[in-house]
Amino acid sequence: MSTLASEGGRPVRKDFLVFGRPQIGEAEIREVVDTLRSGWIGFGPKSLRFEEEFASYVRAEHVLSVNSATAALHLALLAAGVGAGDEVVTTPLTFCATANVIAHVGAKPVFVDVDEDTQNIDPERIARAITPRTKAIMVVHMTGWPCDMDAIADIAERKRIPVIEDAAHATETWYRARKVGSISRFTAFSFYATKNMTTGEGGALAINDDAAWDRLRALRLHGLDKDAWKRYSPGAYMPYEVLEPGFKYNMTDLQASLGLHQLARLEENLVVRKRIWTAYDAAFADLDEVITPQPTDTAHTRHARHLYTLRIVPERLGIDRNQFVAALAAENIGSGVHFVPVHLHQWYRERFGHARGDFPVAEAIGDTTLSLPLSPAMDMQDVTDTITAVRRIVERHRVTPAYAPGFDDDEALREAA
Repeated sequence: MSTLASEGGRPVRKDFLVFGRPQIGEAEIREVVDTLRSGWIGFGPKSLRFEEEFASYVRAEHVLSVNSATAALHLALLAAGVGAGDEVVTTPLTFCATANVIAHVGAKPVFVDVDEDTQNIDPERIARAITPRTKAIMVVHMTGWPCDMDAIADIAERKRIPVIEDAAHATETWYRARKVGSISRFTAFSFYATKNMTTGEGGALAINDDAAWDRLRALRLHGLDKDAWKRYSPGAYMPYEVLEPGFKYNMTDLQASLGLHQLARLEENLVVRKRIWTAYDAAFADLDEVITPQPTDTAHTRHARHLYTLRIVPERLGIDRNQFVAALAAENIGSGVHFVPVHLHQWYRERFGHARGDFPVAEAIGDTTLSLPLSPAMDMQDVTDTITAVRRIVERHRVTPAYAPGFDDDEALREAA
């Protein structure tokens, strides 16, 4: 076995493979240039077109394009009537933005633990966590696999509280023949640089509620009754007024220029992601030191394949997750950590008294899991290099089982006697 790069050996590749590298094509570049030349680079006709096309893709009644999934989640909480003193049941195994927006509206995030195989919030624990102060359930489709939405919707209907879906990982996801984005009143999507489709920064809120849609499209842009496209389009000046204090959450036409073509390629790119995913599965199947993703597509449920996670088995591997990430980086392979559970971050520990041990399943996943490069911008050499690096690290650091004498070992039997 060759020496690891972290121990002075030669890396598996010369250049660094960036984790989550986006695929940006000539179509996006041409569209951006067209937007720059048009003179209209803020929120305008391309943003509106993107909203229509994305709404069609996710089967939602309405879509608001915004500057981030965080903004989308914040707007959804406001529309759901969540405010000071309320509680929102959610998962600790997520990016901090999911919980931060709950704090922003003055509510308390009530964390419940996750299912070990899917990494998604456990519906049985949701039911036990609901109190008279609970005003919403916020679920996260981790890595692109959908939560058990039927069970969660049943709880929400019985308690008469809304469900908000954080689908930052789940743009392509289907759940039992229903598209994520069409199931709940509110579903937030992310188009950050590392996501399956990107607008650089950006997001969208799918809304299946006419009244909420009417209110939120004003809140999305300062609370104005008319957006800039209407105010400054050719024709007479159109006076506007503030309906309620809003936010500067709109997408721009520059971002939409990327999004229109990213969306158009999303399904064909998912085929590429699945091909890489399958190659990883085959390459790591014989390694007892790591666990590969468990959920698989069914006839009516589809994984968005946003994150391919490896979970280290600590008793079989002599290094921890952070050391594994560092060893991969030395081999010029980027990776990610998804996530440090939110309740372990300083503000949440100090504000709500959380401590290690509160949510053991989420903590175990958070401590031992890393994400491998997975992007349609990768070629098969990138995939091969990643596989080679992972296997090299595992083979170097695997724990050799202690010798256990067998009954056919005469010397061992004599010593035991």
